[in-house]
Amino acid sequence: MTKAGATMTMSDLITPDQVLERAAYTDKSNAIRELASRAAEIAGVDVAAIEQALKAREALGSTGVGQGIAIPHARIEGLSGFVGVFARLTKPIDFQSVDGKACDLIFLLLIPPKDASRQVSALALISRRLRDKSVVESVRSATGRTEIYRLLVGS
Repeated sequence: MTKAGATMTMSDLITPDQVLERAAYTDKSNAIRELASRAAEIAGVDVAAIEQALKAREALGSTGVGQGIAIPHARIEGLSGFVGVFARLTKPIDFQSVDGKACDLIFLLLIPPKDASRQVSALALISRRLRDKSVVESVRSATGRTEIYRLLVGS
């Protein structure tokens, strides 16, 4: 977690262990369920609460931002810091994205309610990184979790 006033970085949101390089999901609901399960393991928070919060957020409008990328996110009680999970899918799925394209890259972000003011900063950081076409192309062709992580964090 970053200190108050410190600039947030991608490494504040994910670790190499929070990168899934060959995720296989059948559809949007399955992806949310599986990513919620992984995030619950990391955060020590109830998976049902995470899944419910993510589905409630999706009901407001898809977090499929286009170009094969989705950034599902929700505020979760009981978190002490941001929790991210990045998944590169083996086969794209329909995420009801704004451009209608199926998603093969998903960055799940869980936000502690106390850090709601930094939610916009975290989402903007993820969005900027995943809008970089060279980063996204490299992530899609990366050979392993460590390489994906390095590309995401920019190291």
